[in-house]
Amino acid sequence: MTLTFYAASGSPFAWKVWLALEHKRLDYELKLLSLSAGDLRKPEYAAINPRMRVPAIVVDGGFSLYESAPILEYLQERYPEGPSLLPSDIQRRAIARRIAAEADAYFHPAASRLYRQTARREGEGDPKEIAAAKGELGEELERVERSMTEGWLVDAPSIADFAVYPMLAGLMRLGEKQPHHAMSAQFGPMTRAWMRRVEGLAYFEKCWPPHWRG
Repeated sequence: MTLTFYAASGSPFAWKVWLALEHKRLDYELKLLSLSAGDLRKPEYAAINPRMRVPAIVVDGGFSLYESAPILEYLQERYPEGPSLLPSDIQRRAIARRIAAEADAYFHPAASRLYRQTARREGEGDPKEIAAAKGELGEELERVERSMTEGWLVDAPSIADFAVYPMLAGLMRLGEKQPHHAMSAQFGPMTRAWMRRVEGLAYFEKCWPPHWRG
């Protein structure tokens, strides 16, 4: 089997797939693309993902797939052996998929709204936009805290954990870089404990965004 994984450092969607690849103990070749160098717009990558975003995989003799959610589903179905990305119970599987979908559909747009006014621009952004984004994120963080247990989001490490953690880590990263925009006070104790469990996974350090190191 040859599997090539295309990612960009810090992308929550690529990070999700990276954690899943490691969790399933699959062999893969990592291709880290540079946004600043225009790697995503180069013809060779556009042929793999015409939307010119990450992540993407190429596997099984040239089969290419992009969008993180179907990539995870493909990895689970194509390589069912080893650790699973989904619970065995059908209802618990549905919950894991729902949590992952919520992270993509609600948390990420709110976080992107905040980043556009902070980390992705020079100077201060629109105060109203920032306040609105923080309000949306605060509501999502409350939902996350209420859904937490003393274990994993759904039984064992799954697509749910791998989808949610990068979103929260990105928000923590923004607070470290721009303390006046920190939202750490809104991370509940159960959420913080769960983040430490994710960070304790044997393969976690390998997946840490390279440009966040040091």
